[in-house]
Amino acid sequence: MGFSDLLNEVGGFGRFQVIQVTLLSIPGLLMASQNLLNNFTAGVPGHHCRIPNVTIALNVSRNTLLHAFIPLDSTQTLAKCARFTETQWHLISDEVRNTTQPQTEGCTDGWTYDTTEFISSIVSEWDLVCTLRPLKQMSQTIYMGGVLTGAIIFGGLSDRFGRKALLIWSYFQLAALGTFTALSPSFVVYCILRFLTGMSVSGVILNAVSLKVEWIPTKTRTLVGTISSFFFTFGQMLLAGVAYSLRDWRKIQLAVCLPFFIFFSYSW
Repeated sequence: MGFSDLLNEVGGFGRFQVIQVTLLSIPGLLMASQNLLNNFTAGVPGHHCRIPNVTIALNVSRNTLLHAFIPLDSTQTLAKCARFTETQWHLISDEVRNTTQPQTEGCTDGWTYDTTEFISSIVSEWDLVCTLRPLKQMSQTIYMGGVLTGAIIFGGLSDRFGRKALLIWSYFQLAALGTFTALSPSFVVYCILRFLTGMSVSGVILNAVSLKVEWIPTKTRTLVGTISSFFFTFGQMLLAGVAYSLRDWRKIQLAVCLPFFIFFSYSW
């Protein structure tokens, strides 16, 4: 007699299965956050080259003053990656000046970021703009590489040491390394921790799904799988609310990782 036949003999889907599926599904609320986190923590705020602090006797706003330091791009908005080598005061005054196209240079003094939408992101913290903009996409690629690596490693280890043991470890790894990610002092450290976090995400997903379906009758697996997916979907909406409320990448990182210490505590 197979194990599924034994489950049917004792009632199939009882109180144990309800508790098991519920406690394994709740972490799914924050699993979506891990995969989509880069959309908010690596958000690109409006930016332009940093200009020197100047005081001039002109009745102009700061936005107008920027035109003397920063050229316009093809869309007639302030360029994000260039500035004039010499200040073009005539552009904001009544002075008439017959000049050739003024020379420009890169943002050698850094950038100024708009904090209206994002108070802080990894882009604004480590200047991942202009020539360094590809590093923003690379951070997500590194994370997904961790997910792939974790699927390979944790899949085999769970067959050898048991799904529960690997699930407990994955909860702890995700909670600890996700929290440490919020304390990253550099982009390199951030990418390393995100890679390791991605590994733990695979450990949680693979073992949680296996523990759910292996302890329930075959006829109820479709329903349980659908309900579990609702947790993941609702988690995506939850992430949007968290990101909108906090708008600081370190706080968002902590908000979606610290709860895994709770999941770790009851996983025993």
